[in-house]
Amino acid sequence: MKIAREGAPIIIALIGIHVIFLLGGLWIGGKGFRSGIFLVPALVFALLTMFSLYFFRDPERNIPVGKKLVVSPADGRVLALDEIPEEKFIRGPAQRASIFMNVFDVHVNRAPVAGTVRSKEYRKGKFFNASLDKASTGNEALSLGIETSDPACRVLVRQIAGLIARRIVCHSREGDRLERGERFGMIRFGSRVEVYLPAGSRWRVAAGDRVVAGESILAELP
Repeated sequence: MKIAREGAPIIIALIGIHVIFLLGGLWIGGKGFRSGIFLVPALVFALLTMFSLYFFRDPERNIPVGKKLVVSPADGRVLALDEIPEEKFIRGPAQRASIFMNVFDVHVNRAPVAGTVRSKEYRKGKFFNASLDKASTGNEALSLGIETSDPACRVLVRQIAGLIARRIVCHSREGDRLERGERFGMIRFGSRVEVYLPAGSRWRVAAGDRVVAGESILAELP
């Protein structure tokens, strides 16, 4: 199983701390309580290492082929599908899908469409529970605007931090070319991702559905 590069420093640090405590416990081995002072933390950090390996997993995905298809940018549950104006990038009526990622979902984010990154905007904010509606407008977020050519339209994907998630990572920059389903970043430890599509797009999912980043088809562009 591939591990997301964002997790490497955390996993290496946890392994290092585990080894230090384990060696300390073995060195004092057989001395009762004093040995436990080292071995109990060694067990705790071993469990944290295993959880981090699980959390930062980055499986390969089978990207659907076909014109106008929009794939999910995140693993998780569709919270809502609605219509809302998006004036900064789409500049008009838009259709929005909100996806909630819990701590057990894969957190690597993927491009919903193929196109060129025309906008990248970071917003400071709070850290409400990402499943709440107010997280959409009040939480720390990073928006990536993608311009497609076939058909010609604009799609916005927004990474939103949550109550526990305090770290948004986005590798793409303005001018980069992204393919549908290509990795572009992640959010650590539970969060929300939104996709804004042009009016007239046709949903292929419903609220409450589970979706898989890069594989599940969210919608078809107009």
